[in-house]
Amino acid sequence: MQKKTVEETSFSSEGCESTLSDECSLTKDIHNKELHSCTLCGSSFSQNSQLETHMHKSHKSIKPYPCKVCGAAFSQNGHLKTHMRIHSGEKPYSCKVCGSAFIQNGHLKTHMRTHTGEKPYSCKVCSSAFVQRAQLKIHMRVHTREKPYSCKVCGSAFADDCILKKHMRTHTGEKPYTCSICGSAFSLNSTLTTHMRRHTGEKPYSCTICGAAFIQHAHLKMHMRVHTGEKPYSCNVCGSNFSQHAHLKIHMRTHTGEKPFSCAVCGTSFANSSTLQNHVRTHTGEKPYSCAVCGSAFSQYTQLDIHIRTHVE
Repeated sequence: MQKKTVEETSFSSEGCESTLSDECSLTKDIHNKELHSCTLCGSSFSQNSQLETHMHKSHKSIKPYPCKVCGAAFSQNGHLKTHMRIHSGEKPYSCKVCGSAFIQNGHLKTHMRTHTGEKPYSCKVCSSAFVQRAQLKIHMRVHTREKPYSCKVCGSAFADDCILKKHMRTHTGEKPYTCSICGSAFSLNSTLTTHMRRHTGEKPYSCTICGAAFIQHAHLKMHMRVHTGEKPYSCNVCGSNFSQHAHLKIHMRTHTGEKPFSCAVCGTSFANSSTLQNHVRTHTGEKPYSCAVCGSAFSQYTQLDIHIRTHVE
């Protein structure tokens, strides 16, 4: 039987009415995909991800796509389109669990791990796990003690540039987060979140032993020492131990003689503000602590505590 040459053979693509005259044309017809072309050098790729890799490796320094709003420039038009959502407020990727919306699909994927609990990036030193690779990178500096971000004002160094930005507000006095209820302003969003609980009454951190609830996790942590008896703060003069650093700070004044709190009426000075408040009541006559049994009122809680025993006895 005589063999047919490629030129003489007709190939039919399934689902296509046209008859193709060569094998190359058949391949093109079967894989009729839009090619992704580099606008800088003309190279073509079958997948957009391949084009992105090419742009990153070959044209990283070239950024022909500028933002008309803020002037930021990008190497790819797709990156510019994504960036424009910052200005437009568009967030096309939404979480089906909580409704949070995001500019990029990658951000949504990362967010979903907060619901699934997935932490794919693990530290090889201490086994701590993280949602994002960037978080792991920052964490590793705990082990290496690397602090590449330095404050130009005071020289303080930080492992994370975000922490440096927050630190800079201690120098500039900037407080960009404002309470919508009372107008108080804060340098950190987390501080505002905590402050808002004073208005809402929310206390999300509860003691598993006695049920006491707190606005901040740090307050719960300090409270737990009441149950554990832990006193991690020691006086380097006399060796006294305290459960809170603030208590140690006040105690140190017994050694230094410092009394920074003064009475505006008589000028008497005190080592801590609570002692001053008790003293001021000797001038005002205020007695805020009342006995629930007989109604007797006292200027100090300790006086009420002693008085209550007279009823018990």
